[in-house]
Amino acid sequence: MLDRFICICNYLLQRAEGNCVSETLDSVIIGSGHNSLACAVHLASKGWNVGVFERASEPGGAVKTGEYTLPGYRHDWAAMNLSLFAGSAFFKEYGQELSTHGLAFAPVADCFSSVFPDGTWLGVSNDLETTAKRMAAENADDADTWRALTADFPTQAETLFGLLGSPAKKRAFAHILFKEWRRNGTGGVLDLGRFLLASPRDWLTETFASPKVRAMLAAWGMHLDFAPDISGGALFPYLEGMANQAFGMVLGQGGADTIVRAMVASIEARCGSVTCNAEVSRVIVENGQARGIELADGRRIMAKKAVIANVAPDALLKLTGDTGNTSYDQGLKKSAHAPGTMMIHLAMDALPDWTAAEDLKKFAYVHLAPDLDQMARTYTQARAGLLPDEPVVVCGQPTAIDPSRAPEGKHVLWLQVRMAPGTIRGDAAGTIAATDWETAAEPFAERALDILERYAPGTRARILGRHIVTPAMLEADNPNLVGGDQICGSHHLTQHFLFRPVRGFADGSTPVGNLFHTGAAVWPGAGTGAGPGYLLAQKLAG
Repeated sequence: MLDRFICICNYLLQRAEGNCVSETLDSVIIGSGHNSLACAVHLASKGWNVGVFERASEPGGAVKTGEYTLPGYRHDWAAMNLSLFAGSAFFKEYGQELSTHGLAFAPVADCFSSVFPDGTWLGVSNDLETTAKRMAAENADDADTWRALTADFPTQAETLFGLLGSPAKKRAFAHILFKEWRRNGTGGVLDLGRFLLASPRDWLTETFASPKVRAMLAAWGMHLDFAPDISGGALFPYLEGMANQAFGMVLGQGGADTIVRAMVASIEARCGSVTCNAEVSRVIVENGQARGIELADGRRIMAKKAVIANVAPDALLKLTGDTGNTSYDQGLKKSAHAPGTMMIHLAMDALPDWTAAEDLKKFAYVHLAPDLDQMARTYTQARAGLLPDEPVVVCGQPTAIDPSRAPEGKHVLWLQVRMAPGTIRGDAAGTIAATDWETAAEPFAERALDILERYAPGTRARILGRHIVTPAMLEADNPNLVGGDQICGSHHLTQHFLFRPVRGFADGSTPVGNLFHTGAAVWPGAGTGAGPGYLLAQKLAG
């Protein structure tokens, strides 16, 4: 509080002296997603005078929470799971400080589950034997495999999290592989490489016998553009399954925006600023160097050290014009986006009555994705521009863990409908004629609710209010989510690791001096772990 008072006094003093303190900063950051805010927190902690400029009316990007249905019902707009943030290197350094600014988590013991058409279910809880017993009911060997994977996870996690948390440099990756070679020899390095190249189906079918165990884990690949047969996707079902088993899951107390509010408070406490309703029209480039930004209202904000853009790849060129590096410019223009997502926010009189088990009401996530072939078909249909005949439905039940998000005794449901085409060319089921999202939204949402009703009859009768967010609405709210792509660019191998967003620039650098790129479009990519923002801030300020 004292630091904030000093900031205000300094501001008023400089204004009284005729100085415009907002016009020249050490760094200006375009966009206020959680990566931008994490970057700003670290830079401000190193003494940089930082300003964040956001076109929307509130900070946070895809990580925000609001009363989108009825008063008192708080819904996470897009991101809900904050486990990556809670386990991040950024949180390790700044978690204690952020907690003084109101950051609070809601831990989850019953993490995720899947329901199946035959009335059965599987779920991963934080207690190993609880999870293993559920699997044993399907296949005893799979339960033993799960126990063995869990026991081996700490060793594997050191390598995998080290890889995913390293700067995107050949030397950093080589160091990790060298450590793996010293520990497990050439065979171990080759096994790691094979795993990193494997599709979810490759790994799941050679590891587990039960199709239901495979489906339960494969559903996590659909969160990150990895349908069952996409090379490089095995890593994510593995990590999500093992991390949830080992550590549980984390939601934000009161909403995912708890991290945003805390980071904004931290920035402001160090005399930084986060300005909303401030659309950036261009980056000011002079003699190959980024000098600042120009806002839509004509105001210029100059930067002495860095201009940082948290934008989708193609959007960066719209701010700068051609950079002079043809390979880089073409790489940004050709960056591919994942299929979109529809969000359905529901205010509920009660949680769904799941036919499979009453225990499902305790889980943060219930996946309605019964088998690998259905997931593969859904993905292919969406990539072809078709509304899938049976989309994957992710049912989030945050009030099962955090009752503060709704009035007493009431609930909210967070439905992600995956996959959905950004541009509609037709309907795989042949029943929806509309090819614009404004018209197709209601019937496609009804299709998703029909699927939910199939597994939890009577759910519709408990809906008190609903708000549909189409892929077009997601992009209109946040241009980084092109076509409703919530991960700001496909994570397929051609756009991952050293190739995210363009080979030679995965560390956030650009061909323009003092201009840097961050956010989910940059290595290590999407998720709430704030890796791109934190790694860039360390690169710039140490």
